[in-house]
Amino acid sequence: MNRPLRFLPVMVLLWLIAMFGIRLLRPEDPAVPSQIVNRSMPPISLQSGVAGKPGLTSADFATGKPILLNIFASWCVPCAKEAPVLDELKKRGVTIHAIAVRDTPEAISDFLRRRGDPFQRLGADPQSNAQMALGSSGVPETFVIDGRGVVRAQYLGPLSHANVPGIVAQLSQLQ
Repeated sequence: MNRPLRFLPVMVLLWLIAMFGIRLLRPEDPAVPSQIVNRSMPPISLQSGVAGKPGLTSADFATGKPILLNIFASWCVPCAKEAPVLDELKKRGVTIHAIAVRDTPEAISDFLRRRGDPFQRLGADPQSNAQMALGSSGVPETFVIDGRGVVRAQYLGPLSHANVPGIVAQLSQLQ
């Protein structure tokens, strides 16, 4: 066999590995497009997640005032990290509703007592049905909803203090 031809299979294998490696390191579009943005809130009707706080329905988002919807869980470590950011948004006058997924009233109450309670309404979603209807992939996630109940933005993962000015600006534009 010709000497250069002996290395051809190895060279082809190295070329394939390099091409796959490049595609893994630089995907075409790293963003995950939201399927709910610019669509109306799906029909939801959730019982209260804690005593003394109203539950949550789709009608609660069509009040003429933009609202932030936060999906969280008491067992979620990033949700605990996000809690001070939600408190800051509340202090800036942002109305925040929440959906607690796969949680118990006792655990939710304890979480709110320890981390703060920025929520006006809090619905319990024990089977994640509302979460799935929103196209949410996990916790925490936050949605900006206009006064007609149309989702205008979706934030995957925990909000940070760097997100606050942008969220406040988005909500004020929707007034």
